[in-house]
Amino acid sequence: MAPFPAPNAEPQDSPESYVGLEVSVARERARERGWSTVRSLPPGAIVTMEYLVGRLNFEVTDGTVTRSWKG
Repeated sequence: MAPFPAPNAEPQDSPESYVGLEVSVARERARERGWSTVRSLPPGAIVTMEYLVGRLNFEVTDGTVTRSWKG
């Protein structure tokens, strides 16, 4: 049986540090800090609950990050 692949390491970064930033600045900073996927969502968007290592989610209102979370 083949071994399971090791999951990629998640950046040691605080999602809260992105709140209040303009979304393009936040997206660029997240990529620089090692997030493999950055997803921007409108307030109240319906999203699936699967957890993806290396993904950072932004809730964006009027071009500004108002909430940020891993997965």
